Amino acid sequence: MRLVDTSFDVRCDHDGKVENNPSQHWVEIAGHPVLVDDDPQGRAIARCPNIGATMKPCVKTLRVFTGYSEWIRIDGDAVVLDSLDGLTDGTVPGTVHYRVRIPGQSFVEASA
Repeated sequence: MRLVDTSFDVRCDHDGKVENNPSQHWVEIAGHPVLVDDDPQGRAIARCPNIGATMKPCVKTLRVFTGYSEWIRIDGDAVVLDSLDGLTDGTVPGTVHYRVRIPGQSFVEASA
């Protein structure tokens, strides 16, 4: 698994793009800060096409289920891995996930 940095591509199941706001700037890979717990949570999702009369597009990420390293930490916070998986607030509630498509870097790998 690869560590996820701020040049990532994380998307909801409908292809909306999760926006980026890292909480740490100490550790970088190729000039991009590495994401840590809980960077992926509470982030805006742009351009989710899940729109309709009874459909709510994904506009925010919710809690992460998996994707934090159990071993690697930055200032006490687990780093985010490309196995990241969490839910969004889109319809149908509790079923729409966000996941890493591109971790942003291809240099650093780690075990869960």
